[in-house]
Amino acid sequence: MNPVKILSVDDEMDLELLLTQYFRRKIRKGEYEFYFAHNGLEALTLLLKQKDIDIILSDINMPEMDGLTLLTKVNELSNPALKCIMVSAYGDMGNIRTAMNNGAFDFATKPIDLDDLALTIEKAIEQIDYIKRMEKEHTQLESLKTDLAVAGEIQQAILPRVFPPFPENEHELDLAALMIPAKNVGGDFYDFFRIDKDRIGLIVADVSGKGIPAAIFMAVSRTLIRTIGMQGGAPGACMARANDLLAEESVDCMFVTVFYAIYHLRTGLVTYCNAGHNAPMFIKAGGTVEPLSPSTNCMVGAIAGMDYAEGTLQMGVGDTLLLYTDGVNEAFNTQFEDYGEERMLQQLAGKDSCTCREIVDGQLASVQQFAQGAEQSDDITLMAFKRKA
Repeated sequence: MNPVKILSVDDEMDLELLLTQYFRRKIRKGEYEFYFAHNGLEALTLLLKQKDIDIILSDINMPEMDGLTLLTKVNELSNPALKCIMVSAYGDMGNIRTAMNNGAFDFATKPIDLDDLALTIEKAIEQIDYIKRMEKEHTQLESLKTDLAVAGEIQQAILPRVFPPFPENEHELDLAALMIPAKNVGGDFYDFFRIDKDRIGLIVADVSGKGIPAAIFMAVSRTLIRTIGMQGGAPGACMARANDLLAEESVDCMFVTVFYAIYHLRTGLVTYCNAGHNAPMFIKAGGTVEPLSPSTNCMVGAIAGMDYAEGTLQMGVGDTLLLYTDGVNEAFNTQFEDYGEERMLQQLAGKDSCTCREIVDGQLASVQQFAQGAEQSDDITLMAFKRKA
């Protein structure tokens, strides 16, 4: 433990002997370390060299620079952990009051009662220790904030952000997506990738939990599902394989709900597996909207050895499928009402002529308008893809 460093500023030379004699045991044990100056100028010079002084014990009436001026200069250092104890004659209460109003921690009167001074120093040390703990915690929090901000940027960077993603198929397929985390980092993700010339894999997923654990599990899940999906297996088999692998590594019973689809460019057929996720919205050419059938499958990573059923959807030219996470339908406003599926159906009705970017941006704007400024409680992820030909 570092010693408490005390600077005594007084033009009376006998005070140095008194302090070193009275506090000799603490000095010997390395608990206190004393420095001495004889006026304010000497004290300031020493403070510039010895920047870790904890307590200044200063007389008020001194030549060259008095204690009140020194106190003003010390305040300019903006060091809340540096405490000043002012000393003056008992009859000098006007200056003592001025010192206290200007930020002195405490005062002592001459002749100094060393027992009382010892208690005052101990009280100052308690305050100093508290302030230093708070400063340390603040530094740690600021560091954590910076780390979280960087983590959020990294998380966004691993999601595909180039649209249109498959320019060679732009005449056949329109696709847009976004993910808005509720905090610095989130547990939602979307992904899309080419399996072969005719097939494209599409994923929207939502990891259980919040914060850093969810973000780490999100990164692992996204990489694992993408790797398995790119091997070209059927969606149900891909989810079963991902489930077994994630269940082996799951900590604190974390899991992820996933909607994984394979879109066939040539035919418009969608083969999909819904692993405990929200049912996507099917916007038909002509403007009608309906949700797909609810999932009957288990979420991924919860229980090993599960089978996953598949579904199919035939998309015609002009049809759009909107995938989303529950941060959309479960968004709350300031009256604690949830956005709900019915509002989604109303928002998406007649949007068949819109581009996928217009659909996802419009849905996000609708949720934000509904929220009326209420804090976003969950990540929001949207992905729309449309058959154009």
